[in-house]
Amino acid sequence: MNPAAILLSAFVISFVALVIFIWSQRIGLFDRSSSGAEVIFAPGEIGRVEEPAGTASSQQALQGAVDAAGTGTTAHGDPHEIAERAAADASTGPLIFFFYCCSIVWLLVASAAGLTASIKLHDPDWLTSQQWLTFGIIRTLHLNSVAYGWTPMAGLGTVLFVIPRVLKTPLIGMRFAFLGAILWNAGLIAGLGAIAAGFNAGLMWLEMPWQVSILMAVGGALIGLPLVLTLVNRRVEHLYVSVWYMGAALFWFPVLFITAKIPGLYTGVQAGTMNWWFGHNVLGLFYTPLALASIYYFLPKIIGRPIRSYNLSLLGFWALAFFYGQVGGHHLIGGPVPEWMITLSIVQSMMMIIPVAAFSVNMFQTLEGQLSTFRYSPTLRFIGIGGLMYAASSLQGSIEALRSVNLITHFTHFTVAHAHLGLYGFVTFVFFGAMYFVMPRITAREWPYPWLISAHFWLVSGGFALYFIGLTIGGWLQGEAMLDGTRPFMDSVAVTIPYLQARSIGGAIMGLGHLIFAAHFIAMVLNFGPTRNQPALFSHLLAKKVAP
Repeated sequence: MNPAAILLSAFVISFVALVIFIWSQRIGLFDRSSSGAEVIFAPGEIGRVEEPAGTASSQQALQGAVDAAGTGTTAHGDPHEIAERAAADASTGPLIFFFYCCSIVWLLVASAAGLTASIKLHDPDWLTSQQWLTFGIIRTLHLNSVAYGWTPMAGLGTVLFVIPRVLKTPLIGMRFAFLGAILWNAGLIAGLGAIAAGFNAGLMWLEMPWQVSILMAVGGALIGLPLVLTLVNRRVEHLYVSVWYMGAALFWFPVLFITAKIPGLYTGVQAGTMNWWFGHNVLGLFYTPLALASIYYFLPKIIGRPIRSYNLSLLGFWALAFFYGQVGGHHLIGGPVPEWMITLSIVQSMMMIIPVAAFSVNMFQTLEGQLSTFRYSPTLRFIGIGGLMYAASSLQGSIEALRSVNLITHFTHFTVAHAHLGLYGFVTFVFFGAMYFVMPRITAREWPYPWLISAHFWLVSGGFALYFIGLTIGGWLQGEAMLDGTRPFMDSVAVTIPYLQARSIGGAIMGLGHLIFAAHFIAMVLNFGPTRNQPALFSHLLAKKVAP
C-alpha cells in the first residue's frame, strides 16, 4: 500500500474530525445538563444513593455525604419502577450467579498458575518434575485462565445484570446465555488441557487449538443473543451509554476471535502482525468496553447523581472505536513489518489520549464535591481505583508506543507491568466492585462480613502496587542494561532478580486477597455469618419473586 496515500487519508480524517469537533461545540455537545444520563434512574430517585455492599451505618453515612454536597434527596423513587427493577434483577439471578461462580473458579486457577510462573522467574528449578509445570506452559495457563476465564465470566455476568436495568425489561433469552456459558467453559477447559499436554498454537493470547476455540466462538454468540432479544423488546427509547459499550464489546469480540483463529490463513510476518492486532484489540475492544460500561452505570447509581456530560461519554465511546483498531502494531517496532504500519500504530496510540481524557474529565466532574463518598462505599472504592487505572494505563501505553521509550521498554518486564496495569488494575478492579454491588441484588442476601471487603481491597491494592512498581523499575533497568554494549547479557538478567522477587511477594498478597474474596463469596451464598438486610433494598421483592 502507498504510504503517501495512507498519510493523506490520515490528514483528511483528522480534518473531518476537527470539523465535527467544532460543530459539536456549536450545538453544545459538552453541555453538562444533558438529560440522557438520567435514564438509569427512576423518577424522583436522583439524589438517592444505592450501595448494597455497605452496612446500614455506611449506607446512612454515604447518603449523608451526598446530602452534604447538595445533591441528595429524601425521595425513594417511583415505587412501580423500583418494583420492575427488582423483577429485572430476579430475571437474571440464576444466570449471573452461574457466571460469577465460574469467574471465581477461574480467578483462583489463574492466581495459582500466575504465582507459580512468577516464582520460576527467579527460582527456575522450582517444580520442574512435571512438564505442565514448566514456565512456558504454566505461564500460558495463567494468561488463558485470566483472558478467557475470570475476566469474561465476570464481565459478561455484569453485562447481563445491567442490560435489563438500563432497558427496563426482564432479560429475554436467558437459556441461550446459559448454554453459551456452558459451551464457553467447556471450550476453555479443553483448551487449557491441550496447552498443558503440549499442544500450543504458538501465538500469545491464541495458544489454544482452533478446534476447541469453536466451542468458545459458538458460546460467545449465544451469550450475546439475549442482548439482541432484550434490546428489541426494550421499554425505553433512549439507549444509555453503557448499552453502547456492552453491545460493541459483544460484537467486536467474536469478530476479533474468529478472524484471528481461522486456521492456515496467516503465516510468518502476517501471523505476528495479526497476533498483536488481536492481542491489543481484545483488551481495548472487549475488556475495556465492558469495564467502562460498568463504571458508567454503577458509579452514578452509587452516588445518586447522573454523569455530568452524557455527550462527552459518547465522544469517548466513538473515539475508542475509531482510534484503537491499529494500536497493537507498536509492539512490532524493529520487526520485519512495513514502517508505515508502525507509524500508524504510534499515531493511533497517541490519539487514544482523546477517549481517556473524555472519560477522566467526565468522571472528575461527576465526582466533584463527592470524594468523601469513597470512605463509605466499598463498591465505589474498587470502581474508582479501576477508573483511575484506566487513565494511567492508557496514558502509559501511549507514551510507551513512542520509539524513544519503546527502545528501552521493548522485550522487558516493563511491558508486563503495563499489561497488568490495564487488565488487573483497571478491568479486574472494576469487576470486583461490580460483583460486590450485584450479588446482594440477585440473592437477596447481604455480604456477611463487611470487614472482609476492606481486607480484600487493601490486599489486592497493596499487592498490586508492589507488583507493578517492582516490575516497572526492574524492567526499565533491564532495558538499559540490554542497550549497554559494554555489559554482558546476563547483567540484564541479574539486575531484575530483586524486582522479580518483589513481584512474587506482591502476587502472593494479591492471591491472598483473591482467596478472601472467594471465601466471602461462598459464605454469602451459603448464608454463613451474620444476616443483614438493611441495604438490600429489593430483598422483600426478590423473596416474592423467587417464592414457589
